[in-house]
Amino acid sequence: MKFLLGKKLGMTQVFKGDKVTPVTLIESGPNFVTQVRTKEKDGYSAVQIGFGARKEKNIKKPQRGHLKGKNLRWMREFRINDTELSAIGGPASGWKLGDEVKISDFSAGDKITAIAISKGKGFQGVVKRHKFGGGPKSHGQKDKLRAPGSIGASWPQFTIKGMKMAGRMGSDKKTIKNLEIIEVDGENNIIAVKGAIPGRRGTLVMLKG
Repeated sequence: MKFLLGKKLGMTQVFKGDKVTPVTLIESGPNFVTQVRTKEKDGYSAVQIGFGARKEKNIKKPQRGHLKGKNLRWMREFRINDTELSAIGGPASGWKLGDEVKISDFSAGDKITAIAISKGKGFQGVVKRHKFGGGPKSHGQKDKLRAPGSIGASWPQFTIKGMKMAGRMGSDKKTIKNLEIIEVDGENNIIAVKGAIPGRRGTLVMLKG
């Protein structure tokens, strides 16, 4: 199983012959194994890795002991199922505390899964949030064009739970599967992934392959 943490830089396009491919650029760097979880000790198998840098004064003492002196900004866990465990012989033998996860583990043509937090859009109405069509644009409508319309019935005389209404939009954890890696720049630690990945510039992106 391959995994990596990176930071979204933005989108661009890559030319290959006569074809233009839209790609999302992800900047990675040294990823270090900060913890290895096993079924015997923790109840599940996983590898925790850290990425990025922050000021040492912002790291609390328990975190400094956990990170073994490394000033890592983000830490995320990647769970491993029984099939993957049998293939690598278990996480304890596959990874050790302090091991570096390199960008060279990925190559062009690999199919990956990307996980990131989408852009926050604040409080939005039903037309933008749920793609409602709005009311008829006729005489007498005035300010009801983007109103939600009826939200209940004569019975049970209250709004049913789960009704699509206005509310906070965005800032959700999104998973995009079957993305293709177009290029891997080992010198600059940049991966070009075909298509769009959720989030703004600077968003942490989890890559699994």
